[in-house]
Parts: sequence; C-alpha cells; structure tokens
Amino acid sequence: MRFLLVEDNPELSCSVADRLRLDGHAVDSAASLSEARDCLAAAGYDLILLDISLPDGDGRDFLKSERRAGRDTPIIVMTARAAVSDRVDVLDLGADDYVTKPFDFAELEARCRAVLRRRGSALQTVRAFAGLTFNPLTATLTIGPETRELRNRELRLFEILLSAPDRIFSKAHLCDRLFSYAEAVTDNAIEVYVGRLRRKLEGSGARIETVRGIGYRLVAE
Repeated sequence: MRFLLVEDNPELSCSVADRLRLDGHAVDSAASLSEARDCLAAAGYDLILLDISLPDGDGRDFLKSERRAGRDTPIIVMTARAAVSDRVDVLDLGADDYVTKPFDFAELEARCRAVLRRRGSALQTVRAFAGLTFNPLTATLTIGPETRELRNRELRLFEILLSAPDRIFSKAHLCDRLFSYAEAVTDNAIEVYVGRLRRKLEGSGARIETVRGIGYRLVAE
C-alpha cells in the first residue's frame, strides 16, 4: 500500500518511513502541509500519517479540510499532546486514530493495520476468483492443493488488479500505487512484477491480460 507521512522532524520521518517500507509499503514523506497537498494532488494514498505541529500550519486544519472536501482516506494523527481533550478533538475532526509521541514503532504498525481493517476493504478478507483462493493476510494464493507465497509487491499488485477485475490499469497508475517518489522506477519494473505474478497464477483460471499501449487487467478464463 502507499502511505503519505506528514512529519517535519527529519529523524523521526526517516525512521518511520524506513520501518513502513520494511513491511512492503511505499511511503512518500512531506515536511509541511503545502508539501502534503502537492503529494495528494499528484497521487492517491491508502493511509495518511499526520503530525499536528507543522511549519506552515496546524495538522488539525488539514484534517478538517480533507473531511469537509469529502475525502475519506484514513488518517492517523501523530501528536505529542497526551490530554484526553486533545485526543477527543482530533477524533471528532475526522481522524481514524492517533498515536501519542514518543511511540513504539510496533504500536504504530498495529494501529495502521487496525485502521485499514476497519475501513472494511474487501481485499482484507479471503477471496475466491477463477479457481484460486487469495488470502492477503498470509500473502498466499491457493490453487488446487498448492499454496504459493506472494512477495510484497506481488501481493500489492494482485490486490490492485483484483479490486476491479476486467478493469484496465495503466502502467502509470500501477507505478503510482506500488512505488514512492523516492524510488527510481521505469515501466520495465512493472513488467517484471507482472511477469512474476503471472507465473504464480499458472494453473488457475485467472490471467493478467496485456492491453497493448494501455496497461493490464485481470480476467477469468
């Protein structure tokens, strides 16, 4: 999944981003609200981690504007304010959760997982499609008696394609969802992951079809 981290402390931002990338997520970092808005204008995100005190404004105003605009991307607020009233305030403004600084990375990861589960994504549960069973929580495909493990980006790619079978996803869209701005990526990288995933799908009725000049789509034979 792709996360946006809005945090102006360089050391903390780097540590959090590195930890999330170890879990297989793509992470873009913004040190200000203006940078965060630029990122949101250019890409879609599965989760936003939002600091409150930022150089060019209050993260709560950003949170409020996102919700007033009808955007429902999950947001976890990171705050040094431990008072109950402060926590209630950000939840009432539309935050999905919060962590109090300093926090343990394991707690942050757990809260990210919990928020994404609560959002009720269909891809968080076991799903059957065209002769295979997909379990995103164990990162496995089961085809007949055989279970095949998916690596991080193979898992993310299959989640995207399975979210809308028969829909064509462009290479640019897939790059946007699988990689952060900090990663140097070419179209060939997408071709590599599609090729790997195709091999994992062999023996099932699911096939990744290339739509020449446009992109890829998942179809059932």
